[in-house]
Amino acid sequence: MEWFVGLGVAGLAVLLLSLIFDGILEGVLDGVLDGVFDGLLSLPVIAGFVSMLGFGGAIVLGTTDLGVTGATAAGAVAGVAAGWLTWRFTRVLSGDRADAAPRGDDLVGSSGSVVTPIPAEGYGEVLVYLAGQPLKLAAKSAVPVARGAEVWVESALSATSVAVRPVER
Repeated sequence: MEWFVGLGVAGLAVLLLSLIFDGILEGVLDGVLDGVFDGLLSLPVIAGFVSMLGFGGAIVLGTTDLGVTGATAAGAVAGVAAGWLTWRFTRVLSGDRADAAPRGDDLVGSSGSVVTPIPAEGYGEVLVYLAGQPLKLAAKSAVPVARGAEVWVESALSATSVAVRPVER
């Protein structure tokens, strides 16, 4: 029984290591068998298999008269089930794709307000909203724009600056 408990504890240790080193086995085995296993050799899957092999075998050995062979077989079945469930769970989690991250060009056409006055030659600051989040950016304009004025974003000059024009109402 000590061997089975040792396997269970070793599986938990591998699971702990997988929190730090997951993806290493896939990297080492990259190209081997050309993706046949596709995540089945990840550390969490191996940890789930080894843990359930050990703990399942210990439970069967301690509660039945099947002996070591029966306990190993039952633990292996439980290990395969735990490994498969771990693989499916990680695939579900890794398959969760969010929408594309907003880009600077998504600002074009949005309105904002001037925080720091914009001179005709140089930069000021504007507050705009991108994906519902306030974003303070450096702003350039062809004409001077006073603080508090409403502006439209004409173009994204860089990741942190935009060209604006005042809104005429």
